[in-house]
Parts: sequence; structure tokens; C-alpha cells
Amino acid sequence: MNAGTRHARLPWQFEQHTRYMVMGDSLGSGYGAIPQTRGYAYQLYQGGVVDQVSHTLFCNASVIGATSADVLAYQVPLANVFQPTVVTLTVGGNDLAKILENRDPEFVQAVLPEFRSNLNRILTGLVDELGAAVYISNLYVIDKIPGTADIIPIFNQIVADVADSFAVPVADIYLPFLKGRDLLLIERHGASPQETHPTNAGHTAIARAFAEVMENNRLPEEKG
Repeated sequence: MNAGTRHARLPWQFEQHTRYMVMGDSLGSGYGAIPQTRGYAYQLYQGGVVDQVSHTLFCNASVIGATSADVLAYQVPLANVFQPTVVTLTVGGNDLAKILENRDPEFVQAVLPEFRSNLNRILTGLVDELGAAVYISNLYVIDKIPGTADIIPIFNQIVADVADSFAVPVADIYLPFLKGRDLLLIERHGASPQETHPTNAGHTAIARAFAEVMENNRLPEEKG
């Protein structure tokens, strides 16, 4: 897989452009960044990480609050319309939120396989059916919210397993957020105890994680 082609192309011949689509939840939408267009996906686009800006068509389909079921039901059909060549995907945080609200073991055991199934069907649509180069992130831990340290590694293992079955690279945002400081709004003085979104620095950390896997998975001719 590769993050986009970098061959010389004329800026008005849009049919030859890399078609970059951002899918998933509030992370893709830039929620938490000020301005919101400093979100991770905008950094990748504007920084020419996916491809040169003049050779990229950008579409952000991410929706605040979207679960894996929402991505499957609403965003994958939009991908069929846009026909992306490159996709970055952040999903699972709102599936996790459902567990944090209801920790009954039977409910937890229902959410996890549903997330796995949804993610499998999402990647089937994007990779197998559309042939897009997809990059997905794992989930970051939120120390100030009890229970996340235990359940997030389970989500991340599901992401790793499903992504591996489609040869989809995973951008690791778990470790940077585990070790970093001032990456989450919840860490700010006076922040809501439920404010789990990244700061500008957090979005930059996410952008760096995606940029790293994109660079590592470019074709040799693209690295030049």
C-alpha cells in the first residue's frame, strides 16, 4: 500500500489526483483543535503528507460521535461515491464510550464482537471493493477516566488483528499519548472530566503517527 502518487501531474487534471478521504469520528473532524482545521487530517493534507496539495482532492466525512456502526452505515457509502485512493480512519472511541457508560459484562461482550465485525466490513468495503490505501489508528488511553487502561488494549488488539488481515498499516497513537503531556483537553485546568479529545498538540501527535506509517509504506519510487 502507498499513501498516494507523487508523479508530475497538471493541477487542473483532477481525474489524475490523489483522492484523500478522512473517515471516522471526532478525531478526523478536528474536534478539540483550535481552529478545527488544525486537526490531524488537515495537517496531513496541508502538509503534503498524503500527496502534494496541488495534486490532492480532499474529502472529510468524519462525524463527531460516530461509532463503527455509523461509519459502516453512512460513511462507507459516501466512499463509494467519492472513490478515494487514500483513506485515514479513526474509529472505536465511541464504541468504547458505550462500554464506559454500561460496564455490565454481558453488554461489554456484545460491543466488542460488534466492533470487530463492523471494522471487518468497513475494511472490506474500502480495501477489497474500492482498492483504497487505508491507514487506521489505534486508540489512546485516557488515564483520568477509570477503566480505559484495561479496555483500550482490547480494542487495540481488535484493530491490529483486523487491520493485519487486510494488510492495512496501523498508526500507533497509543504510545505517544501514554508518554506525552498536554495532549488531551481533559488535562487542562477546569476541563470537563469527560473531555477526552486531543489538544492541538494531541492532533499533531496523531498526524505524526499517520505520517510515519504512510512514509514507511510508500512505494520505493515515491520516496525519491
